[in-house]
Amino acid sequence: MSRDRSGVAPGRRAVLQAGGLAVAFAWLGVARPAMALVDPHRQAGDAGAAAADGAPAFAPNAFVRIDADGAIRLVMPMVEMGQSIYTGSCMLLAEELDVGLDQIRLEHAPPSDALYGMKILKAQITGGSTSTRSTFTELRQAGAVARALLVAAAAARWQVAPASCVVERGVIHHRASGRSLRYAQVAAAANRLPDPGNVPLKQASAFRLIGKPMARLDSGDKVRGATRFGIDVRLPGMCIATVKACPTFGGRLAKVDERAARAVPGVVDVLRIDDAVAVVAVHFWAAKRGLEALDIEWDHGANRTLTTRDLRAGLATSQATGRAIVGRETGRRPAGDLVEATYKLPMLAHATMEPLNATVHVTPDGCDIWVGTQVPTRVVDNAARITGLPRERIRLHPQYLGGGFGRRLETDYVDQAVAFAKLVACPLKVVWTREEDIRHDIVRPMYHDVVSAVVDRQGRPVWFGDRICSATVLGRWRPGGMRKNGLDGDAIECAADLPYAVPNLKVEWVRHDMPAGLLVGWWRGVGALHNLFVVESFFDELAHRAAADPVAWRRAMLHGDPRTLAVLDRAASTIGWGSPLPPRVGRGVALGAPFGSKVCAIVEVEVGVEGDVRLRRAVIAVDCGIPVNPGSIEAQLQGGLLFGLGAALFNEITIEAGAIEQGNFNDYRMLRMNETPRVDVVVVDSAEAPGGIGEVGTAIAAPALCNAIFAATGVRLRELPVRRDRLAASASAVRDARTGAAAQGGQAA
Repeated sequence: MSRDRSGVAPGRRAVLQAGGLAVAFAWLGVARPAMALVDPHRQAGDAGAAAADGAPAFAPNAFVRIDADGAIRLVMPMVEMGQSIYTGSCMLLAEELDVGLDQIRLEHAPPSDALYGMKILKAQITGGSTSTRSTFTELRQAGAVARALLVAAAAARWQVAPASCVVERGVIHHRASGRSLRYAQVAAAANRLPDPGNVPLKQASAFRLIGKPMARLDSGDKVRGATRFGIDVRLPGMCIATVKACPTFGGRLAKVDERAARAVPGVVDVLRIDDAVAVVAVHFWAAKRGLEALDIEWDHGANRTLTTRDLRAGLATSQATGRAIVGRETGRRPAGDLVEATYKLPMLAHATMEPLNATVHVTPDGCDIWVGTQVPTRVVDNAARITGLPRERIRLHPQYLGGGFGRRLETDYVDQAVAFAKLVACPLKVVWTREEDIRHDIVRPMYHDVVSAVVDRQGRPVWFGDRICSATVLGRWRPGGMRKNGLDGDAIECAADLPYAVPNLKVEWVRHDMPAGLLVGWWRGVGALHNLFVVESFFDELAHRAAADPVAWRRAMLHGDPRTLAVLDRAASTIGWGSPLPPRVGRGVALGAPFGSKVCAIVEVEVGVEGDVRLRRAVIAVDCGIPVNPGSIEAQLQGGLLFGLGAALFNEITIEAGAIEQGNFNDYRMLRMNETPRVDVVVVDSAEAPGGIGEVGTAIAAPALCNAIFAATGVRLRELPVRRDRLAASASAVRDARTGAAAQGGQAA
């Protein structure tokens, strides 16, 4: 893929430098048009969009561009943050356009909900494992529409029927006469033709690309160091700043003695806003040293004494006494043997590999922003508000993201950079340190669940209840997305829609807001992550309580769901479920249907006598519908599972004196290379519509892990993260080798 070091296609460079690809491309200088939601046809705004994009010879919709020189471009509505969506989307378009992946250049789409809004999330947002689900048909249709117009233009020139023409790698052939035309040769003529409407799409049997494992288009540049992430931006005359915000939630800056900082060589200025201070320098190291030299006094505010214990106590009180909103209720709770358990999950930080950063240049005439973000239109809206400039004067230059996990669904770091950039004349790159990044994260909420079941004589549930208590991310992030009864639908995902045939259930949610200033945000796996841990751990409890094999017990409750049964069977057979295991080794299984996919994970662990957990092996089987790129699916499931296992083993955000205690990978650590197990991925053939993948492996990891730990030790973990002291050897907690092996379906070796 030809691309300069900025990560932007070269043909676009002149337009960017001229400022033509501004938010005028999104807003067209007027009020926002109605939401189009990935429309593969011509729509209001396309003409202005194409003009701002260098006036290509052929622009049949918002996504396809063919330039006069023959270059074929895909304007990407989503952002790339490691999930390989650029490759998958390119495959969708190329499949129907009848070109090779090597013939398409990719470029970031400008901010526009009207042109690039995702149909599931109702805006130009990359998240929630929705990208392929939102564009599988639409991007193919965009390619098919473009192909139909180009073929029609060639057929008209030859005065033959379009059906008599075929296309191979962007060349239109008329076999009967031996004539051929390249797409570029008919692009201008095709651009004048009327929209053909919906064009029949290829049947799966005709796919040349979809379903084949394809190498990522961005790997080469990343390996060579040529890809430019937000943190790599370099501009003439640019200064670099690093910041420190008030450590307590909702606190403010009181006063600063900046004399020592200004004495540091390379320091240019010290900037202040309401709750933070920044040191500006000629390079980052000088800025960091200057920041450390500041003498800062904070007004710590109302949360100065807040602790994790306070938050837990408040959550427990709401769980017991708060008003519950019923998310789903079927049937009635019958009389019978009631089993009950309480599960708790901690707050989590995102800790992306690329710390938060943004480069901003504010002038009287406009504002340019270079940033990696999952929400480009939100960035534009907030920059317009902060600068007081019209939206059409905000020019966003999207960059590759060095990890998102939901953190870059927020705009606080960009808002802060814009506020500081208003105070200087030069372009300003603001980079958060790792410590600032973690200590000012917008954290995943903590949860407190009370789950229960009425079981029959065979130990199977005839009623399931889950009372969930948590803060709401949706209620802050998009209040209009809450249901009319006040329910946050994400809070009950994968709890209200079980894969098992349980005739009666009641799933309810109690809203418990955090103290002012403590913001909660989306974290990879969102509601499914929390609920799968609770549900699959509890159902595993029920299986063991019934003295049943956990896989066989689940299998018996999956009648009527052949797709889920298939992933369970494939995972169990791949890992050899039921085969003998050594002492203190166990296997755990977890099953679910997050993000429109069916998934089963089985994890094998060994637990030492001092409570240390060693990951030996993992298998994850998925039915994600039509697999667009099996290679990317395998990579995402492996990475997602390991991400989730590491979080379950190690991660927790705690608060003392109103501030987050963790600050770097020493106390908020990741799974290390020598700790990662072999992960086998099984992709089940399917003709169903695509489901999500990016978060599926993360969401299913924790219950499989904790169920394996139980199988190895007899210790049931109902709280995360895993703590060694809970697993340390004791006469009452650790089974002997024979019992431990039998618990996971095998016999002692």
